Amino acid sequence: MSTIYDKFGVRPIINVSGASTRVGGALMPAEVIESMREAATESVSMSELQGAASRYISEVTGAEAGYVTSGASAGLTLGTAAIIAGCDLGKIESLPRTDGFKNQLIISREHRNGYDHAARLAGAILVEVGMNEITANAGVRRTEAWEYEAAINDSTVGIYYSQGPDSHPPLEDVINVAKKNNLPIIVDAAGELPPKENLRRFIDMGADLVAFSGGKSLRGPQSTGILCGKKHLITSVALQNLDMDEFFEIWNPPSDLIPKDTLPGIPRHGIGRGFKVSKENVIGLLTALKLFVEDAYVSTYGEQRQFLEYISSSIDDETINTKIHEPIEGSPILTISINLNLHKKSAFDISNELKNGSPGIFVQEVGLEQGVITIHPLNLNEERTKLVTERILKVIQ
Repeated sequence: MSTIYDKFGVRPIINVSGASTRVGGALMPAEVIESMREAATESVSMSELQGAASRYISEVTGAEAGYVTSGASAGLTLGTAAIIAGCDLGKIESLPRTDGFKNQLIISREHRNGYDHAARLAGAILVEVGMNEITANAGVRRTEAWEYEAAINDSTVGIYYSQGPDSHPPLEDVINVAKKNNLPIIVDAAGELPPKENLRRFIDMGADLVAFSGGKSLRGPQSTGILCGKKHLITSVALQNLDMDEFFEIWNPPSDLIPKDTLPGIPRHGIGRGFKVSKENVIGLLTALKLFVEDAYVSTYGEQRQFLEYISSSIDDETINTKIHEPIEGSPILTISINLNLHKKSAFDISNELKNGSPGIFVQEVGLEQGVITIHPLNLNEERTKLVTERILKVIQ
């Protein structure tokens, strides 16, 4: 069957890596696709649309305000820019140059990763604290909350925290440090959905800004995200992201998103202008968020398990072990463990053959070094499941 990609010489693939950006993220539900199609047929004021988005995001997250960003990474850049510049039009104009005003974000060494480039992009200087002595095989301790406090100085503007299943020290402890010292804290929670409760959890703890991905478990457009938090910070985000080619006298943004009467004028295009979000993507993200909040995806997890059971039961090889892992909430996953002492091919070999075959099958690559191939069922249906099974059986021979 021919697809739109074939017209441009691009091969469609089967994505069993999950919601990874490199393979296009999660496939969107029909309701999301239809909402975007409908949104494309009308024009709208983007400030009014983001104002409406803010109100809905606030409703479902418990935050004072919210904003639809062009991905979680863009949300981290915009959020950092808001923490540094606030609604000071001079500072907004200066970014990413931050000489002369507070520009340091404290971050645990354990939390450093490629995504924190998003904060540096806004002009922040990351100040590392702590260490993981367990990983270094040098002790039993990891980063501790007091180390954040000890690093605070006159240039400190906030704290950056990367949330994950094993993030340390606990977010609550770091938030306590932030509140004690009147510092905002921004939380990278891009992959922390599900569970649904996390939409409110970090805000309820006291985080000032939280960034979520819109193209992972929410199954919205891949180039969307959610930033939620304090109203004055979301106002700064809007000022630095929206198209500002307007006359101040007749500029009428929603007052609950941008209180115009508190501003001396209208800023030039901000550092976030390149992170613009289309009207179609805003509507697609809001539709996906509504489906997620209303548990529309829960019924799919059982079907996903059946797909994994089919793949697992079809593999009959004494050099390979399969196991289905059940999460507390969300999609199950299948691991295929290769006995490197018995099997003639490594997990890298098998993954590479799957990737470059027809159809191309992209597996989750975490664990390949240990001989483990991971299959995520988020984008599977019956037809794709059979194709994946056939290809795996052919490749592992």
